[in-house]
Amino acid sequence: MMRRGAIKTGLVALGLLALSLPLAAMPEAARRHSDTAASALRRGDGLAAEIELKAALKSGAAKADVAAAMGSALLVQGNLGGARQWLAPGQFAKGTEAQGWIALGRLERLQGHLPAAGAAYDKALAVTPDDPQLWVDIGRMRYQGGEHREAMQAADKALSFDPENVRALELKAQLVGESLGYGEAAGYYEAALDNAPGDIGLVAGYAAALGEAGRPREALRAARLLLSQAGGEPRGWFFQAVLAARAGNVELARAMLNRVGERMDAVPAALLLRGAMELESGNANLAAQLLGQTVERTPANPRAQLLFARALLESGDYKALIERFAALAARPDASPYLLTVMARAFEEIGDRLAAGQMLDRAAAVTPSVTMPVFEPGGPGRFAGQWNADQGILGATVPYVRSLIAAGDMAEAVRVANRFLALHPGSGDALGLAGDAQLAAGNAAAALPFYQAAAQVRFPELMLVRIGEASDRIGQGAAMPGLVARYAERFPGSRLALRMAATLAASAGDWQTARLLLENLRLRGGNSDARLLADLSYAQLRSGDAQAALDSATRAWTLQPASPAAAQARGMALVELGQDPALARQLLEQARRSGGDNTLLKAARAKLK
Repeated sequence: MMRRGAIKTGLVALGLLALSLPLAAMPEAARRHSDTAASALRRGDGLAAEIELKAALKSGAAKADVAAAMGSALLVQGNLGGARQWLAPGQFAKGTEAQGWIALGRLERLQGHLPAAGAAYDKALAVTPDDPQLWVDIGRMRYQGGEHREAMQAADKALSFDPENVRALELKAQLVGESLGYGEAAGYYEAALDNAPGDIGLVAGYAAALGEAGRPREALRAARLLLSQAGGEPRGWFFQAVLAARAGNVELARAMLNRVGERMDAVPAALLLRGAMELESGNANLAAQLLGQTVERTPANPRAQLLFARALLESGDYKALIERFAALAARPDASPYLLTVMARAFEEIGDRLAAGQMLDRAAAVTPSVTMPVFEPGGPGRFAGQWNADQGILGATVPYVRSLIAAGDMAEAVRVANRFLALHPGSGDALGLAGDAQLAAGNAAAALPFYQAAAQVRFPELMLVRIGEASDRIGQGAAMPGLVARYAERFPGSRLALRMAATLAASAGDWQTARLLLENLRLRGGNSDARLLADLSYAQLRSGDAQAALDSATRAWTLQPASPAAAQARGMALVELGQDPALARQLLEQARRSGGDNTLLKAARAKLK
């Protein structure tokens, strides 16, 4: 959410600082051109500003007189190299220093030079400490550097100077969306749009927030408004495609994506949706290509990984599938879905032994979510990079996870704590410190880290981590309320609904569990054998044995070796009094592969 439209709208905001240059020595003709350039920058027209500033130079303006504005104009156009020539020397005429330093800071930030950006912003602060736009820029720099808590503080600082500042409200909306939910973020977008109703970046962000907040009709109106204001804006079509896909209208989603074309291929979310749509439509080769690109850009996205695996399977590229996912499938926490896909690939190449082993593991595994990303290779592969720069997230995360995988918990905790000391306001650092403590068996130490991380960024896996840590220290009673609040704030989270269903079932509220699981089934869960087995239990406990049998039969068809699916189908058959021989066989299968339990014993007793 943070980066959606941020660069474009941030660059346009440079124009807010481009006031008439107060230089008494500038010739009148040069001043007129400079004033016109400032007006062009205020409306985001960098090319027009550049033309006027060149005219100002020809009319007698000095290079220092126009350096800040020219650098800003080139930045708006995306000409970072040209902007650097004007901004890097730091030679700005009196009265233009703030604009120049802010523009230089933004240039350094866009190019990933965060220490240099910070130095430029410090110089701007010395000139204009109460400038809200400057604090917005500082907030974006802090977010980019992983300082999430400090970014929020900067956004609040900007709003304290100007509560109606459009860019400050936008930044606040983007940050709030990740912690308090997108419904809360929508309110900040609305406040910003009151002051800038024609701002394309704001309308795009608002449409996305409404969609994530579970307000599809309003999101559709915002997406159409975006298209009416900027007919060539691909985000308007993309948002409509997302809404159509969520509603199950695949054909409409594809039509909207066709309107987008390749204009958003640099955006991983767009690639992921296109890949999923192509896979759903049977175009497995194209889906594999698109999803492969998505995985390259977002390797920590588990949904993209699993869709890519399925695309490779359906495209017949079994060798690539096995090579690409063998290490991930070898992990003890590999997902049952991936293991099933791998089993089918081994079957296709004739390796029935490996296929059987994968299916056995898929049937028995209860995956952990504390380490969702696999890091191939031992700690030695990552130690050098981490030692070279211990403050880089991309070097620290794989090193910590490799240490955990190798069983060196003490070193994992030390490395994670070192990173947290360098980035105390980072949600990533807090979450990583919690992971290391939880893996080391210190749930009581992990929970405060997770709770602090959730205050600045609250991805759904953090909810699971909080639940796991809470359970281990006997505080699980607080989870139903937390899960309910999370599902309300982030209605698009399937994981939150899954947790809510599990908690409802544990409390004996089978009707609520059934409703939640049926909702998940409609939202893409009809190929999840475990979800269907759980749904079958809920339907059975709700008094609908026939629906329970239908769900369990599909679960068993998807994963015949699953003890949960076999037990659910057997129990439903027993309740209906149908096919006692098959019921007995299924219940025995469940007992052998999953162990005996009270429900199995009761079902077997009912057969006698």
